[in-house]
Amino acid sequence: MTGTVLVYDPTAPLRQQHAAQSRRVLSRLAGISVGFIDNSKPNFNHLADDLGDLLMTRYGVKSVVRHRKPMAGIATPEQVMNKMTEQCNLVITGSGD
Repeated sequence: MTGTVLVYDPTAPLRQQHAAQSRRVLSRLAGISVGFIDNSKPNFNHLADDLGDLLMTRYGVKSVVRHRKPMAGIATPEQVMNKMTEQCNLVITGSGD
Protein backbone atom coordinates (compact mmCIF):
# COMPACT_ATOMS: atom_id res chain seq x y z
CA MET A 1 0.00 0.00 0.00
CA THR A 2 1.45 3.34 -0.99
CA GLY A 3 0.13 6.79 -0.35
CA THR A 4 0.71 10.07 1.31
CA VAL A 5 0.47 10.66 5.03
CA LEU A 6 -0.08 14.22 6.19
CA VAL A 7 1.18 15.12 9.65
CA TYR A 8 -0.12 18.34 11.20
CA ASP A 9 1.59 20.29 13.96
CA PRO A 10 -1.18 21.45 16.35
CA THR A 11 0.91 24.19 17.95
CA ALA A 12 -0.04 27.73 17.12
CA PRO A 13 2.71 30.14 16.13
CA LEU A 14 3.67 32.55 18.89
CA ARG A 15 2.88 36.19 18.37
CA GLN A 16 6.10 38.15 18.38
CA GLN A 17 5.10 40.59 21.13
CA HIS A 18 4.37 37.79 23.62
CA ALA A 19 6.90 35.21 22.49
CA ALA A 20 9.51 35.93 25.16
CA GLN A 21 7.08 35.89 28.05
CA SER A 22 5.00 32.97 26.75
CA ARG A 23 7.81 30.53 26.23
CA ARG A 24 9.20 29.11 29.43
CA VAL A 25 11.36 26.03 29.51
CA LEU A 26 11.38 23.62 32.42
CA SER A 27 14.86 22.45 33.26
CA ARG A 28 13.56 19.48 35.25
CA LEU A 29 10.36 17.70 36.26
CA ALA A 30 11.47 16.75 39.78
CA GLY A 31 9.78 18.84 42.42
CA ILE A 32 7.27 20.59 40.17
CA SER A 33 3.48 20.50 40.09
CA VAL A 34 1.71 19.33 36.93
CA GLY A 35 -1.91 20.12 36.12
CA PHE A 36 -4.34 18.34 33.82
CA ILE A 37 -7.43 19.96 32.32
CA ASP A 38 -9.73 17.14 31.25
CA ASN A 39 -12.33 18.06 28.65
CA SER A 40 -14.54 15.16 29.84
CA LYS A 41 -14.30 13.09 26.67
CA PRO A 42 -14.08 9.34 27.27
CA ASN A 43 -10.74 7.96 28.41
CA PHE A 44 -8.75 11.16 28.97
CA ASN A 45 -9.21 10.75 32.73
CA HIS A 46 -7.53 7.34 32.51
CA LEU A 47 -4.64 8.77 30.50
CA ALA A 48 -4.23 11.66 32.97
CA ASP A 49 -4.28 9.26 35.94
CA ASP A 50 -1.64 6.99 34.40
CA LEU A 51 0.52 9.86 33.19
CA GLY A 52 0.28 11.61 36.56
CA ASP A 53 1.37 8.44 38.37
CA LEU A 54 4.25 7.96 35.93
CA LEU A 55 5.41 11.55 36.30
CA MET A 56 5.41 11.25 40.09
CA THR A 57 7.04 7.83 40.40
CA ARG A 58 9.57 7.97 37.58
CA TYR A 59 10.32 11.69 37.22
CA GLY A 60 9.83 13.03 40.74
CA VAL A 61 6.91 15.36 40.05
CA LYS A 62 5.78 16.71 43.42
CA SER A 63 2.03 16.87 42.81
CA VAL A 64 -0.66 16.51 40.18
CA VAL A 65 -3.67 18.85 40.06
CA ARG A 66 -6.73 17.88 38.03
CA HIS A 67 -9.70 19.81 36.74
CA ARG A 68 -12.48 18.13 34.76
CA LYS A 69 -14.68 20.32 32.60
CA PRO A 70 -18.38 19.42 32.57
CA MET A 71 -18.34 19.10 28.78
CA ALA A 72 -15.86 19.43 25.93
CA GLY A 73 -17.60 22.28 24.16
CA ILE A 74 -17.13 24.91 26.86
CA ALA A 75 -14.04 26.89 27.76
CA THR A 76 -12.25 26.39 31.04
CA PRO A 77 -13.45 29.17 33.39
CA GLU A 78 -10.95 31.97 33.98
CA GLN A 79 -10.95 31.33 37.74
CA VAL A 80 -9.89 27.71 37.12
CA MET A 81 -7.17 28.85 34.73
CA ASN A 82 -5.91 31.33 37.34
CA LYS A 83 -5.90 28.62 40.03
CA MET A 84 -4.04 26.19 37.77
CA THR A 85 -1.51 28.91 36.90
CA GLU A 86 -0.88 29.59 40.60
CA GLN A 87 -0.62 25.92 41.59
CA CYS A 88 1.16 24.36 38.61
CA ASN A 89 4.45 24.73 36.79
CA LEU A 90 3.08 22.86 33.78
CA VAL A 91 -0.52 22.32 32.60
CA ILE A 92 -1.54 19.68 30.07
CA THR A 93 -4.94 19.94 28.46
CA GLY A 94 -6.28 16.96 26.66
CA SER A 95 -8.89 15.16 24.76
CA GLY A 96 -9.87 11.54 24.90
CA ASP A 97 -11.91 9.10 22.83
